[in-house]
Amino acid sequence: MPEGNETAHFTPSDVSAVVCTMNSIAAIRECLTSLRASGVKEIVVVDASSTDGTREVAQELADVVVTDPGTGLGRARNTGIEHTTRPLILNMGSDNVMPAGELQKMIDYLTRNDFQGVSAQTAIDGSDWISSGLNGWRTGRFGEGEVAVIGTPTLFLGDLLRSHPYDPNRVFSDDSELCERWTRDFGARFGISDAVSKEIGKTSWNEVKARCRMYGKSDAEIFLEGSRSGWSTRRKVKSLSHPLRIDLLEPIKNAPGNRNLSNISFLTAFTALRYVSWALVSLRRLKK
Repeated sequence: MPEGNETAHFTPSDVSAVVCTMNSIAAIRECLTSLRASGVKEIVVVDASSTDGTREVAQELADVVVTDPGTGLGRARNTGIEHTTRPLILNMGSDNVMPAGELQKMIDYLTRNDFQGVSAQTAIDGSDWISSGLNGWRTGRFGEGEVAVIGTPTLFLGDLLRSHPYDPNRVFSDDSELCERWTRDFGARFGISDAVSKEIGKTSWNEVKARCRMYGKSDAEIFLEGSRSGWSTRRKVKSLSHPLRIDLLEPIKNAPGNRNLSNISFLTAFTALRYVSWALVSLRRLKK
């Protein structure tokens, strides 16, 4: 079990932020500016050979800019982590914006609960079908409290993440693999904090489809690896039902006042797209 952190007192100046990017010009400036305004003193950008001006903005605003080796998100994150020096590491999406005071909430939640990692909740401005649907999906799925797996934005104990980094072979399921491994190997604990970050530039249907493709690829990666390692039939069924439970049933059940009843069409489409992506990826891999 890693050493507890309940007595530590950290501030945003103790945070190294790692931002992985690829053609993120629509949001990268606001993302990096929000981190600096939040008090982050060390920003590391890992850029996947962007061609739209993202790298130039990163070189202007970040402390370190390195090149993504191009073999998946796990290795990209590790490339950034290798350049961090602070007690805490924040993995920030290039489309995330950290409002004033929210990073300190993440820090306080981490130390107060003696967690090894915490995430922030995310929200999109807007009331259209996609924005409402995504916010309803998040509200019903990512409520505050202790959870098994956390996702971006994530805040980790720095030394722990540097000594036990992401699996470099994971292209999409890097967060899931890391949390499961840490829990198995030394009883690590994770939580979703009361902090809320903003997500920008993700309100088109094409962006929703891209998100579902990514999740479907992650599902396929996890399922195929688990099957190879000897999963039981029960564990396989649990994995296969995962998108149905977390993307449709739980958001409907957990939304305050059943507000997600109005989002059923979006949640159903989202879940279906995720399963389609999973199936297509699995078929392609089986044909190899």
